Amino acid sequence: MKRITYQTNGKSTPWSRRDFLKSSTATAIAPMIVSSATLGLGKATAANDRVALAWIGYGGQGSYLRHLFSERPGSEVLAVADVDANHRMEFLKDTGKDLSTYNDYRKILDRKDIDAVVIATPDHWHAAHIIDSAQAGKDVYCEKPLTLTIDEGKECVRAIRNQKTVFQTGSMQRSDERFRRACELVRSGYLGDIVKIETYIGGAPTGGMEPDTDPDPGLDWELWLGQAPLVPYRVSRCHKEFRWWYAYSGGKMTDWGAHHNDIAQWANGTERSGPVSIEGEATFPPPGGYNTATSFKVRMEYENAAPVICMSDGPNGVKFFGTEGELFVSRSEIKSDPPEIIDTEFKPTDTRLYKSDDHYLNFLECIKTREDPICDVEIGHRSVTVCHLANIAIRLGRKIQWDPVKEEIVGDEEAAAWTSRPRRRGYELPKVLSSRVRQPQPMNRRGLFGQIF
Repeated sequence: MKRITYQTNGKSTPWSRRDFLKSSTATAIAPMIVSSATLGLGKATAANDRVALAWIGYGGQGSYLRHLFSERPGSEVLAVADVDANHRMEFLKDTGKDLSTYNDYRKILDRKDIDAVVIATPDHWHAAHIIDSAQAGKDVYCEKPLTLTIDEGKECVRAIRNQKTVFQTGSMQRSDERFRRACELVRSGYLGDIVKIETYIGGAPTGGMEPDTDPDPGLDWELWLGQAPLVPYRVSRCHKEFRWWYAYSGGKMTDWGAHHNDIAQWANGTERSGPVSIEGEATFPPPGGYNTATSFKVRMEYENAAPVICMSDGPNGVKFFGTEGELFVSRSEIKSDPPEIIDTEFKPTDTRLYKSDDHYLNFLECIKTREDPICDVEIGHRSVTVCHLANIAIRLGRKIQWDPVKEEIVGDEEAAAWTSRPRRRGYELPKVLSSRVRQPQPMNRRGLFGQIF
């Protein structure tokens, strides 16, 4: 039997159309490469037929993504929007070019020379950025977790579908050979019947109790808060630390959970549906600081698939328990018991999945072909939905029943109310339009928009 060799240094291999595998059991068909150089929805193209990109958000993740896209052929960066002048300065320093920078992201959407945007803002801004960008005719790459609430995600899916936008969720594990192979082995039955899947995503800190201060110079704090309640600035509320506050994110459950629970659902064949019940327990920080769970264990039951248990304990990764073996996969390894399972040579009748070996190049190629990338908007939405449901269950301390078809919490009005949340006046979610391409609606806010740095 031929042995499969896996790299564990995190490097990506070049993506090509030859990598895509087609079979009657595949759940997604890879984009076909076409000869047309048309990009976006009939807009002007970048020089040499490259995709013209702009960044919305340029903190640590935004800078990291710009570096990754710069290493891929077929794109060029033209502009950035960020509410922190320090981030805009970093952008100019990183690119070494005299490019346009904005405080107001809508100035990017007004530009006809930009084909697509890369959204790397805090989670509570994602939905507005996604909907406005799609309705301005831009294709979208957005970091995970996709949204702050379940209802936001439903609106994002509707907007992307209405506008025929090419959309890639930043769940890059889908473009990792280890995770794809693990899912193919599971779905092809090489572990027997799957009894359960465990996802290990780590715990979270309890800090955030330092005093309120004035915002850092150059930071538009009121605009950074956006839809969230107006509160004093605190270092631990902003930038990287925002993820530990429910006002802006969902803690470790949406941070790493959006990655590993996505893989669990991919292997389960439930990536476009979801669980039917969710229950769990958690520990939370003391009052005054961060308020997302520090440790937890949540069980998600599916109607015709194995249950998924998401927990803070355990080695970071995903473990599949079958009647004929077990398999563990992470970003650095894939291993099985018995060991020969991972050496399996697939048969023509086995389930093979959409293959991408480069998440970022996959997005750029799909802009040209107008096909869905490997992690489209619905997959990104369904993957974070299970995380939002887990947070609702552990915060309320009771079992939640979920209808994955209607996308509704069943029989619990209090829990159902948590699928959305109030938005601060002037930051209402953009209305989803049915027409194919429209400019974003103006935001009702005191005049800080349009500032060019």
